[in-house]
Amino acid sequence: MRVMVLGGDGFCGWPTSLYLSDRGHEVTIIDNLSRRKIDVELEVESLTPIRPVSERIHVWEEVSGHAIGFVNLDLATEYDRLVAVLEEIRPEAIVHFAEQRAAPYSMRNTHTKRYTVDNNVRATHNLLTALVATGIDASLVHLGTMGVYGYGWSGSAPIPEGYLTVKVPTPDGKNDGLRITDLHQGIVWGTQTDQTGRDERLINRFDYDGDYGTVLNRFLMQAAIGHPLTVHGTGGQTRAFIHIRDTVRCIEIAINNPPVSGDKPRVLNQMTEVHRVLDLAKMVADAMQADIAYLPNPRREAEENDLNVRNDQFLALGLKPTTLSEGLLEEGRQVAARYRDRADPSKIVCRSVWRAGMETAEDLVTELPAQA
Repeated sequence: MRVMVLGGDGFCGWPTSLYLSDRGHEVTIIDNLSRRKIDVELEVESLTPIRPVSERIHVWEEVSGHAIGFVNLDLATEYDRLVAVLEEIRPEAIVHFAEQRAAPYSMRNTHTKRYTVDNNVRATHNLLTALVATGIDASLVHLGTMGVYGYGWSGSAPIPEGYLTVKVPTPDGKNDGLRITDLHQGIVWGTQTDQTGRDERLINRFDYDGDYGTVLNRFLMQAAIGHPLTVHGTGGQTRAFIHIRDTVRCIEIAINNPPVSGDKPRVLNQMTEVHRVLDLAKMVADAMQADIAYLPNPRREAEENDLNVRNDQFLALGLKPTTLSEGLLEEGRQVAARYRDRADPSKIVCRSVWRAGMETAEDLVTELPAQA
């Protein structure tokens, strides 16, 4: 298929673009490179060295023989250009990653709060409007988050797939007949896929900072540099997880199985397993001889929660889950250890708080410990 990957330069978007290209799809990345600009703003870089997007695309064609297109475009502010690109490419499927994804960054200050909502809502609305205006019947796969449901779901009431049983009847159903799949994704861990591992210049992002680093990757990085594992509160938060290798597979499953025109949006839970944060910390600490530090929680949330999630539809469509294993933990440890000298210890502790005045911790480490 002709596939446009919006936000295709990012943590999930880049490996997805390569995976779909490798599978024979004709891929065009649409990205305004805002994630790279946020690195400059936060004065922190990916632990792994990210090459310029033009070099990434050139290297991919060199090692795979597959070309990927690229358009530098801001979906939230450049509507007319978006329409023109849609009419030129006429995609059969669109994968929408082009949103500011980090909850801590969205709470950092007034600017980041406004930017997150302005960007995410306007970009998605512009895309939907442009699809209607052009009449392009592309299936749209939108990446969302498990967080939309909250985290107080017990074993007796698992988070469902599809619509919750709350509805407002309308006489004619959906207005525009767009074919939409909404993926509610768990926390992504891991770094490399088969495609990004073919050449160091294709390597995926590895965010470790307090705003963008995801919890298990942060633990692996912290252990690799001799930093205590940072558990917020009691560590009793239970979360859904998915490896980056499964993220890319789920995206292809979704674009291969779109709803038909007129159907309501398809809602799938994109996750493979559920873990308590403290259990993950103990697992990594035991495997890598690391200490655990309990820090004030910058989020307003329950100290502990249960989480029961269904992913029956993805399993029925052929997903074979990649679950937590020593091998994949070792891959993450090796990546973190290889690039440990790129880490800035002052960026590790989370300091973006949900309400002004909430307690945060001081730096636990000010200089990288010497390697053993």
